[in-house]
Amino acid sequence: MSKAKLKTKRSAAKRFKATGAGYKRKSANRSHILTKMTTKRKRKLRGASGVDAADVKAVKRMLRHK
Repeated sequence: MSKAKLKTKRSAAKRFKATGAGYKRKSANRSHILTKMTTKRKRKLRGASGVDAADVKAVKRMLRHK
């Protein structure tokens, strides 16, 4: 009897991407209600950043077969 396949957490697969140095992620608070936010704050939230070292283990587990 074979074991069941390990599945990737689909929510995590959409949020994180593996790179050579670790994992990258997008900044939060950039989806809606941006009119009250200053331009400077919106500009700072642009682009991607790395996943913190404390969270790498959890992200790795969620993206097991990615």
